[in-house]
Amino acid sequence: MQKLGKKPNSKNLDLNNCALSAADVTELASLLPFLPELKEISLSWNGCVGGTLKALTVHLHHVNLLKVLRLNNCRLTAEDVTSLGEAFEIVPQLEELDLSWNSNIGGKLSLLTKKLPKGCKLKILKITDCNLTAKDGESLAEILNVVPNLEVLDLSINKHIGCSMKVIAQDLKNVPGLKELNLHMCGLKQDSLQGLDTALQHLAELRKLDISCNKEIGGGFKDSTAHLASLKNLEVLDLHQCCVTEEDMTVLSQVIPLLSSLQELNLSSNKNVGVSSDPLLGKLRFLPKLKSVAISNCGLSEESFSSLAEAALHLPELEILDLSWNKCVGGNLKLLLGALKLATEIQVLRLSSCNLVAEDLALLTLLTQDGHLGRLRKLDLSYNNNISDEGWSVFCQGLAVFKELSELDVSLRPSSCRDCGEWFDELVAALTKLPALAELGMHRWVLSESQQRRLESFNQINKRNIRFDC
Repeated sequence: MQKLGKKPNSKNLDLNNCALSAADVTELASLLPFLPELKEISLSWNGCVGGTLKALTVHLHHVNLLKVLRLNNCRLTAEDVTSLGEAFEIVPQLEELDLSWNSNIGGKLSLLTKKLPKGCKLKILKITDCNLTAKDGESLAEILNVVPNLEVLDLSINKHIGCSMKVIAQDLKNVPGLKELNLHMCGLKQDSLQGLDTALQHLAELRKLDISCNKEIGGGFKDSTAHLASLKNLEVLDLHQCCVTEEDMTVLSQVIPLLSSLQELNLSSNKNVGVSSDPLLGKLRFLPKLKSVAISNCGLSEESFSSLAEAALHLPELEILDLSWNKCVGGNLKLLLGALKLATEIQVLRLSSCNLVAEDLALLTLLTQDGHLGRLRKLDLSYNNNISDEGWSVFCQGLAVFKELSELDVSLRPSSCRDCGEWFDELVAALTKLPALAELGMHRWVLSESQQRRLESFNQINKRNIRFDC
């Protein structure tokens, strides 16, 4: 451990990203008899582990208290997967297995599932981006039959697994304690969405459901939300980039407000959210526990934005609000004035590419001067090219009030560039009064030589460590 620059720990062997060689893995295996209390092994991001895992697994009986094994991005081979399966019998306490980012696993998952003992204690299984096939989907269904304690299942970024989602969904009833289900970018289709909805009636403990970036499920929600409303413990729902239709939105507008425990809702990149004739946004008032609302690129109209603003008055715990890429916000930010005054917990405000004008920035400045937005940590104002130099100047004059601000982005659109005006002096003066600021995005603002020198020397002169992303 000292050779690898790590602190020795008899219970946690963390060798993430240590450029391990095959010889290192063999040496590591020889140490296991001397670590009987070991509970965690993490070898992630070590490509040379692939093809050598058997040298380690044959010695795992020395660490039969092992609970966590992380092997993501290790270039695992079919032989490694077989060795892992055989090792399950000698690590009966294993609760977490992470095999993510091992593309060679695809098509070979059965080598693992055939060896899993019934009643396995596994609670967390992550197989992100492993090139899983439809055949692997059938193997996953077999896994669900022998892991009754499973709480987290992450199959994200496996585009071919959607073909077997109906088979997987049928066996989700065998893991009634499941708390997180991540199916992001899994190639789901409308029929797989229907199978998943049927399975939800057995998952009363579910806290997080992510079915984002599955574009072919658009149009399927109208027939597949019968059991979504029953998830009374659901805290996170991610539906971004799902191509939801207006009919879908009508149904979702009736179902989502019934999710009484919901804390995070992501509907971004669904254009019909903003034009729905039965607007969901106005009904968010019935979800007072919401902490994060992401509706970027949703084609909001002024009417739907106004409905959101009224609903936001009833969201006292709101911490994150993402309105980016909704052009109607520009010139209308005043509609959110009441909500932003009441949002005492807000920490992240994203207004990228919203057609903001000087009046909108002046409003933000006035809010802070009146004691509001005091906890704001991240503010994204990028890609708002219509703001005048005078508008930036007024904003920078009041910027020092954001005492907890750690990230600020004022970049211009990629296709443009513009000279940094006199407001640059106001900005630099404000930076000295922002103790928490760590990152400032200023892409495509053209700085003069003297302005560049001031930024380059700022950290040294002021004993700071701000990252200027120019």
